[in-house]
Amino acid sequence: DAQESRGLGDVYKRQDKSFTFIIKTPPATTLIKKAIKLEKGSSNALKTKVGKITREQLEEIAKTKMKDMNAANVDAAVRTLAGSARSMGVTVEGL
Repeated sequence: DAQESRGLGDVYKRQDKSFTFIIKTPPATTLIKKAIKLEKGSSNALKTKVGKITREQLEEIAKTKMKDMNAANVDAAVRTLAGSARSMGVTVEGL
């Protein structure tokens, strides 16, 4: 069986020419930008902050992405997403 990954899903091809297509959730950074209505992240995340996100918003994103993340629980997923948000120049509140 061969596997290809393109964008938001994986395609598994079998030798009998059948296939399975698995759709994944959008990237975390896309969901973070959408949650705080941000067009793009900071070009220098340490110096230039571009927005704020709350723990509650991160929890909603974590629940959406949980099946695609390798986090043990929602709290671990929130911490992972908080790191992604910080790397974009977004301040995380309530964490």
